[in-house]
Amino acid sequence: MTPRLIVSDLDGTLLGSDHRLHDSTVDVLRALVQQGHHVALASGRHYHDMRVFREELAIPAHLISTNGAYTHAPDDRLISASHLAPEHAHTLIHLPRPPQVRLSLYRDDGWHVDAEAPHLLSLHASTGFTYDVVPPEQMDRHGVGKVLYLGDPQALAELEAQAHAAHGEGLHITYSTVDSLEIMAGGVNKGVALAALLESLGLTAADCLAFGDNLNDTEMLTLAGEAQVMANAHPALFDRVPDARRIGHHGEAAVAQWLAERFGLSG
Repeated sequence: MTPRLIVSDLDGTLLGSDHRLHDSTVDVLRALVQQGHHVALASGRHYHDMRVFREELAIPAHLISTNGAYTHAPDDRLISASHLAPEHAHTLIHLPRPPQVRLSLYRDDGWHVDAEAPHLLSLHASTGFTYDVVPPEQMDRHGVGKVLYLGDPQALAELEAQAHAAHGEGLHITYSTVDSLEIMAGGVNKGVALAALLESLGLTAADCLAFGDNLNDTEMLTLAGEAQVMANAHPALFDRVPDARRIGHHGEAAVAQWLAERFGLSG
């Protein structure tokens, strides 16, 4: 049996509507690891946020966090880290924006937000990951893996245009949801991180099964030999990855269902 790498996004994909792992998901991934397959979780979430899900799975999973800015081994060893250029981070921190748009930074050691934003914590309720409030003028531009803006999609579109005009090729700009604009260093995305992980494991893209639901999964899904897109996915993702299979809804543990059938685990 050829070992495979099974890599999945979290929110909207592997996690249910309550942002938690379904029991069947835990059982299926554990069974696949026992068969000799590899598992990686790939998310826009921070590494410290993602570790909680790996601990719940109790499997030796790699973690690709902050949309590919960081990759950690199953033993928590940092494999790679990519930061925004300090001057680019400085520009992004100080872009003019409406007061209702929240500014976040994902740094090596935590999450900084420009003002109190209790609504952001619901996404992380199951992990306990929380932010520190840091005014923009006090935000450190060094060691930033991701700049994140959250708010009205029209306001985010204007910020996207400003960021692109300021630094263009020096940035990788994407969305994790319609109201979440995410910016990393140029060349940083889940697909690049996945390619490096496959090489380190001695596997090829043909040996990889990937699952995703949003635009920040595009490069990862394009690379994988077997790409699966959730029924609840962003409509544009189907056009970006036209050869991907469309599977069920994340709220129904569709990844686990599909993997069970794919690897003959049903019954």
